[in-house]
Amino acid sequence: MNTIVIDDDAAALLIIKKLCDSYDQVTVNKEFTSAIEAIKYLNTNSVDLVFLDIHMPTFSGFDFIETLKTPPKIILTTSDKDFALQAFEYDCVVDYLLKPITKERFHKAILKLDNAKKDEKLNTIVSSKGDADFIYVSVERRLIKINIKDISYVEAKGDYISIKTKVKNYIVHSTLKKIEDKLPSNLFLRIHRSFIINITEIVDIEDNSVLVEKSVIPISRSNKGELMTRLNLL
Repeated sequence: MNTIVIDDDAAALLIIKKLCDSYDQVTVNKEFTSAIEAIKYLNTNSVDLVFLDIHMPTFSGFDFIETLKTPPKIILTTSDKDFALQAFEYDCVVDYLLKPITKERFHKAILKLDNAKKDEKLNTIVSSKGDADFIYVSVERRLIKINIKDISYVEAKGDYISIKTKVKNYIVHSTLKKIEDKLPSNLFLRIHRSFIINITEIVDIEDNSVLVEKSVIPISRSNKGELMTRLNLL
């Protein structure tokens, strides 16, 4: 995989380059201390993977991602653990490495990257939003069929999602945004940054939470209004 590393810390660049050199499938083509310079490079060069520092002067890692129309796979590197939830809102983010990066943790990131590439071949399959009664999800290299109406809710868990059905719970390497695009909007609503619910499965609503089957799920303030308009209120 053609790879670039972006970090304003020269020592961090050296460490990540050395770690990458241990893997035949990862080839570091270029290193940058400026996200702006990296964007200029990507305007004329194609890469498969970016190791990206979140905190950089004037232009953050998230700014960098937002700038790219079709970002490659990205492994974020940072000393700050507080941005993990935000990081995995981006489909391109494969992993979130906390500095100082150890060999063991770096190896796990490479394994996640390999799995993500495999999952792209066995990704969620639906012709278009709302056109099918079921979806297929990739679980341990098997395609599992799930009836859409059987889904009670979906929860984001890092770079995975948990799909809760009436009979089983499925853990899938994907993002909430991806599955949201596959679910019919007349049945499903995102009520929190980490939850999508089947509104027909709501048992009770109290303050800033809903009861779906036996699970209490939070409602964000910004989504509560839309939920209330969608309900068949007496």
